[in-house]
Amino acid sequence: MKVLILGSGGREHALAWAIKQSTRVTEVVCAPGNGGIAQIARCVPVDLKSLEAMSRLAEAERPDLTVVGPELPLSLGIVDALEERGLRVFGPTRAAAMLETSKGFAKQFLRRHNIPTANYAVCSSAAELQKAVDIFHPPIVVKADGLAAGKGVIICPSRHTAMEAARDLFSGALLGQAEQQVVIEECLQGDEISFLCLSDGTHVAPLVPAQDHKRVGEGDTGPNTGGMGVYSTDRLLDSGMTEWILHHIAEPTVHGMAEEGTPFKGVLYCGLMMTARGPQVLEFNVRFGDPETQAILLRLESDLVEALEAAIDGKLSDTQLRWMPGASACVVASSAGYPGNYQTGFPITGLAAAAQVPGVQIFHAGSAEANGQIVTAGGRVLGVTAAASSLEEALARAYQAMAEIHYNGIYFRRDIGHRALKKKQ
Repeated sequence: MKVLILGSGGREHALAWAIKQSTRVTEVVCAPGNGGIAQIARCVPVDLKSLEAMSRLAEAERPDLTVVGPELPLSLGIVDALEERGLRVFGPTRAAAMLETSKGFAKQFLRRHNIPTANYAVCSSAAELQKAVDIFHPPIVVKADGLAAGKGVIICPSRHTAMEAARDLFSGALLGQAEQQVVIEECLQGDEISFLCLSDGTHVAPLVPAQDHKRVGEGDTGPNTGGMGVYSTDRLLDSGMTEWILHHIAEPTVHGMAEEGTPFKGVLYCGLMMTARGPQVLEFNVRFGDPETQAILLRLESDLVEALEAAIDGKLSDTQLRWMPGASACVVASSAGYPGNYQTGFPITGLAAAAQVPGVQIFHAGSAEANGQIVTAGGRVLGVTAAASSLEEALARAYQAMAEIHYNGIYFRRDIGHRALKKKQ
């Protein structure tokens, strides 16, 4: 079978790598792909901002399965468009994708279905904003309502800074686009967990949990990014807590979407804060996380394609996902200046030597091929990912491989997994 993957980042490289391992797959096509993906799949150009361009490509390729990586095509309705053309596609419809594309919708949905989440207010005017900020005690979380590539959450130490952040979101000064709504939330304390599930509209099948590192600086300092590293271990959640999250968060979300006439098929990414009063939903994503996917798929032992097709066909209850015990870790190498301004086009060396480290896979995010050489082409450039029997060994392998890689302005955090390692001391 032929599989088409839409996207160009590390998540899509990991998906292509896992999908290519299926004995049923004869060809993987990625649009637009990147320099690393081109080594294992046929890459074709496409504008991910154009529903028409993506639809034309799918009609021309006629894949047996399309897997949508990023949130933007989902928000445009690519699943609806391909289904209308009789094509099999994995991902939620535009209506179901509202769980991610509107934080205001998601918060109101959570309240309607009594799913635990932080106290909040959805504001669409300066008057509503002032009223909401006066109610919450600092620190206050200010969120863009729409998609923001992981950069739309601001933790504000005072009411004054919360007002400033919200006004910058309304004006477009912060993200380059004006928000119609802004969400104000209480600031929850605890450890964050990325809890991803496959959903067929009725059933859910959990993936192994992961913990992301959003801040650019070591010690979780500096601005939020799309993710600087992640790890996955069996110790993140015990079986009892996993069952609680399934029964009180993931399943009620899927059942609630069905009740409201928008069945959810695809990946439900529950961003959770593990607080003193239990897990609370910070946010939903409606696709595989990045870089969570890199670490998670390295532990998957069963056939990913079979699981994705079971989700499409409503047969997840008949599917058993099998996982490698132990741990995995992904360390992201970025361009100097990310998540702010950065330069690209620098040659990357040492990739072959890095790939020789046992248990390591290198997933390209912002790379391209130029004159027969791999060069930097984005803010997050590579995800050096490793699996092992323990988190310590997985991290040691990832950092050993990272030490082989060089390009002008390379930056990576050297403390990925620090929270888990500290707990074991």
